[in-house]
Amino acid sequence: MNIGLLGFGVVGRGVYEIVRGREDMRVRKVLCLEDISLPDAEAVKDFSQILEDDSIDTVVEAMGGLHPSYEFVSAALAAGKHVVTSNKALVCTYYDKLLPLAREKGVHLRATAAVGGGIGWLSELERSRRVQKLTEVGGIMNGTCNYILDNMTRFGLGYDEALKQAQSLGYAEANPATDVDGIDTWHKVILSANVAFGVSLEKQSVPVAGIRNITARDVESFAGHGLVCKLISTGKRLGDGFSAYVQPTLVAAGSLEAAVPLNYNLITFLGESSERMSFYGQGAGRYPTAYNVVQDLVDVLGGKGFYAPYGGKAQARNEETMGYYVRGGWDGPVREDWGSGVVTEPVSVDAMHRWLKEHPQAFIAGIRD
Repeated sequence: MNIGLLGFGVVGRGVYEIVRGREDMRVRKVLCLEDISLPDAEAVKDFSQILEDDSIDTVVEAMGGLHPSYEFVSAALAAGKHVVTSNKALVCTYYDKLLPLAREKGVHLRATAAVGGGIGWLSELERSRRVQKLTEVGGIMNGTCNYILDNMTRFGLGYDEALKQAQSLGYAEANPATDVDGIDTWHKVILSANVAFGVSLEKQSVPVAGIRNITARDVESFAGHGLVCKLISTGKRLGDGFSAYVQPTLVAAGSLEAAVPLNYNLITFLGESSERMSFYGQGAGRYPTAYNVVQDLVDVLGGKGFYAPYGGKAQARNEETMGYYVRGGWDGPVREDWGSGVVTEPVSVDAMHRWLKEHPQAFIAGIRD
């Protein structure tokens, strides 16, 4: 296998280093805008030098973002090159374009590192759905948010202090919006649901709420009731449809999710035969993520393409009801007063997220039974 590597940042460099130790694949060219010198690969600044090189049969996209990643990946597929990517936003956003294109051109597309970093989550979904119907996917999918919430819970830190600590350790970006507003998790749960259920969920039908507005007083109140706050993603197969959403969620202090520390992930699926299966590990990082990119490259060598048949568009319907902790302007039915916030009577997920859009300074957390 001859590889054209797009991007030489954290993940791209990790892929390059792992591949160097293998005999069945080689990085031939690396697209990088900076001046770099590599002993066994050519650094280029023009993607066409990779696209038009007939000796390169596989492209690894490790650039991130939507553009020009989408243009490069779609061009590579159209040119008959296999593609492996760690870009969850790319695959989630252009699911309906990339999968049919790969099928049309007879090439393979894989994206295991896009969800769960080094866990290999999507490939586990692939294995499981071959022999059973999957009914639910989700869990803790973002290490940055988990690190912030874990430190607020264990050490009583305020949100800003916990965020600064995460940034100083490299767990959070200078602009953390994609993580703390739940967008990263949103892309991951949509992609997971698509693979698990064989559909393509409409992104805008999947509501998302993040942790930006949580306070130390909120966390203290949760602890007083034996609860811990985590950012939880949920995707479910309903009788005649699907639901999917992302929101802060209060779980029992003794639960598996509550015990997940630092920047770790805990992702779960429910199957009709296997019941609950959970996967724990590093959700990001150079070598854990690069490891799964290389695993995908090995799969491509073995003739294995995307994880699930493409099943067409589907809308998420989030009619499930639950009680919510709400701080900031709630005027609906209240079950209990929790200091600075209240606990609502059961309300549907869709209704609560519609309300939150009208009250962007509020904080909500679903309460898991």
